[in-house]
Amino acid sequence: MKTIFKIALGAAMASLFWVTAAIGADSGYEKQKVVYHINYDNPKAQAGALRNIQNHINAVGAENLDLKVVLHGNGLALLLDPDSLEKLGKFKHANANDNMTAKISGLKDQGVDFQVCNNTIRGRKVDYATDLYDVSEEDIVPSGVAEVAKLQALGYSYIKP
Repeated sequence: MKTIFKIALGAAMASLFWVTAAIGADSGYEKQKVVYHINYDNPKAQAGALRNIQNHINAVGAENLDLKVVLHGNGLALLLDPDSLEKLGKFKHANANDNMTAKISGLKDQGVDFQVCNNTIRGRKVDYATDLYDVSEEDIVPSGVAEVAKLQALGYSYIKP
C-alpha cells in the first residue's frame, strides 16, 4: 500500500512540475499595442515612466509589443538637452542627461517609438534637431493629444505612468 501511495504521489508531483513549467514558459501575454502618455516634466516621474516601460517589455517581450510613447507640453523635457534649457525659457526642466538618454536609447533599441508633438515644438520654439535627444522628422506628430486619441481608436491601450 505504501508503494502504491509513493508511486501516486510521485506521479502527482511530476505532473505538477510539468504544469508549472508549462505555465512559466508561457507568460500568458499575447501581442499588445500600448501608448504611454507623458506630458509632465518631473525628472523622477519620467525616470519612473521609463522603468515602467522597461518592466512592461521584460514581462511581455519586445517581440510581443507595439509600444509608443507620446510626448507633448512639458513632457518634451524628457528629451530636452540641458544645454537648451536656458535658451528656450519655456521649460522648467531639461531631463535628457546621460543617464536618461542611455535609457531612452535602450528602449528604442527594443522597438519603442517616441513621438513628439509638433504643436509643442512650434509653440515653444524648439529646434528638434538640436534641442531634443535623438528626434527625427519621422518622430514628430501633428498633435500629441490627437495622436493619443488616434492610437486609442486603433486599439492601443492607454497608460499614463
